[in-house]
Amino acid sequence: MAVEHKYHDVKFFLIAIAFISAFNYYLTYSNIRFNWFLVLTYTIDTVQGWLAWWVVRTIIIYLDRKLPYTDRPLKRILIQVLVTTGAGLLIIILLTEMVSLIARGRTVPISFYLFDIFIILIWFLVINGIYIGMHYYAEWKRSEMQRLEEKKVRAEGFSVKHGRQNLMISFGDILGFYSEEGYTVMLTWENKKYFPDRSLDKIEETLPEEWFFRLNRQYIVHRKALTGFKRTGDGKIDVLVNAVENFPKAIQVSRTRAVPFKNWFQPTAKEE
Repeated sequence: MAVEHKYHDVKFFLIAIAFISAFNYYLTYSNIRFNWFLVLTYTIDTVQGWLAWWVVRTIIIYLDRKLPYTDRPLKRILIQVLVTTGAGLLIIILLTEMVSLIARGRTVPISFYLFDIFIILIWFLVINGIYIGMHYYAEWKRSEMQRLEEKKVRAEGFSVKHGRQNLMISFGDILGFYSEEGYTVMLTWENKKYFPDRSLDKIEETLPEEWFFRLNRQYIVHRKALTGFKRTGDGKIDVLVNAVENFPKAIQVSRTRAVPFKNWFQPTAKEE
């Protein structure tokens, strides 16, 4: 994803800065007279705000390329805030002084540096916060899309080699997986065995969590193969399996795995 496309911000800030400029007038002046002079000064201030924002935006996009968040996010945020705020304030000061010299023939009053600059500084911090939020929202959205895409791919089934064939076994046809004498075995409801060239740890990462559960080091079982569980003491449970000959009728689950299993098997039930 190109960094420029991460921020859908232009229309938002064109409107927001116009509003901020009006709000600054409300904070700065107690007696505002609506006339052509007010319209002119408001227009000039708004254009200055747009120019300063565009400089800030350009710096942020440059930093996205040269100093991405993934390397050192705190360092990136600190540099971004300091550089963009400094550049933005410099643009506002230079433009304000230039307009004052052209229109009035003198520099801006000292009150501008004592009061107005403080308000403008706060708005630059707000703008930085918005861009930082946009970045992390875009990252979250990207990861969610990736997760959904991976889930969609996984929903097709489990890929396994069988002789010279590469087969895609539907998840609904898989009773479970288990380890036996150093081999990993996949068992179907028809009692067919396949031998994936992956460990149970690796297989667990590729399975839909809503369908399969890792009961212990030896067994991963499909939800439809489970009929219930019974407590055995010390927080452990025996999970009851609708078994074929290659699966036991009860599989022990440790105390640390018992609660996650109950929450997965009966998500609406409350733990006693």
